[in-house]
Amino acid sequence: MSIAENIQKYREILGENVKLVAVSKTKPLEALEEAYAAGQRIFGENKIQEMVSKCEQLPNDIEWHMIGHVQTNKIKYMAPMVAMVHGVDREKVLKELNKQAAKCDRVIDCLLQVHIAQEQTKFGFDAAEVEALVVRLEQYPNVRVRGLMGMATNTDDATVVEQEFAALNDLFLKFEEEKGWDVLSMGMSGDYDIAIEEGSNMVRIGSSIFGSR
Repeated sequence: MSIAENIQKYREILGENVKLVAVSKTKPLEALEEAYAAGQRIFGENKIQEMVSKCEQLPNDIEWHMIGHVQTNKIKYMAPMVAMVHGVDREKVLKELNKQAAKCDRVIDCLLQVHIAQEQTKFGFDAAEVEALVVRLEQYPNVRVRGLMGMATNTDDATVVEQEFAALNDLFLKFEEEKGWDVLSMGMSGDYDIAIEEGSNMVRIGSSIFGSR
C-alpha cells in the first residue's frame, strides 16, 4: 500500500476521537509530502535539527510534534515552531521549555512522559514524581501540560502491555478534570489497538505508514 492509502486506512481505524501522529523521523521530504497530500497534518520527529529543517521546507499548517528524548541545549531551536513536546521526562526540560517559550512569546504544549515499561532504556517520570510535579506547574507559565505520554514494554505479551497502558490511563484520569488534561499519547504501530482500548486518544505510527527504515 502507498503512504496515502496507509494514512486513509488509519484515519478509518482511529475515527474522530483518536489523533494520528505520523512518525516521520528519518523519512525524506517526499514521503512527508505524500502524507500531507493525503490530508495528514501532524508529524512526529525525534531529532530537533531534522524537525526544524523539515519545517522550513514544508507547508506552515503542519503541527510538528517532538516525540524523542529532548536535549535541553537544543530546545531553543524548536521553541519558535514546535506544536507539542511529548517527551518531557524530567523537570529540567520543563524549565528550559518555559524559558525558551517565553523568549518567543509563546506557550508550548507538552506531555509528561511516564516510565511505564520494564526496560530501563526508556525515559520518564514515575507516578509519584508526576504527582509531586503537578502541584508546581504554575511555576512554568509558558508551558501548557496537556496530559501524559508513555511507551509500553516491547513484548509479545499483550497482558503486560494492557497493564502498563491501564496504569498510565489511571494516572491521567486522576488529573484530567482538575488540570484540564485532554491528551493521553500511548500506542505505536505494534500496540496502538491495545492503547486505544485502554484510553489513548493519540497514537504515534511510523513504520506502518512510511515502511520500515
